[in-house]
Amino acid sequence: MAAGIPTGVHVLCEHEGRVLLLRRAGTGFFDGLYSLPGGHVEQGESIFQAAARELEEETGLRISPDDLGWLGIIHRRSDTNRIDFFLRALRWQGEPILREPDKCSALGWFAREELPENIVSYVKVALETGKCAGEGGWMRELGW
Repeated sequence: MAAGIPTGVHVLCEHEGRVLLLRRAGTGFFDGLYSLPGGHVEQGESIFQAAARELEEETGLRISPDDLGWLGIIHRRSDTNRIDFFLRALRWQGEPILREPDKCSALGWFAREELPENIVSYVKVALETGKCAGEGGWMRELGW
């Protein structure tokens, strides 16, 4: 029996033209690179539930799954076959803080035109695609 495809969620929080990014650390997975808040969908969770949970776990920002909008999907080939869902936070409560210092070493707001060079490549593709495609509904395949 084949294992399922790992499914990731990523949340775009944007404020005054700036994007919230975290610098990964200590996990062995893209350490030192910036990424959007997010993680893996757990058993019994919807994409939107997972995104709300991950956003709060990593940044302390509280959001209802109903306050997330659809952006797009990246189906990518890396160490394995993966699917990543990208969602936009339409509104949230709280101020972002670094809640998992064992997994992230920095948190900051970055202008879309001045994203850090050390950003996860498929997250950069998603941000660029989303900027060009508008409010969602896009899909990209990478690494095939």
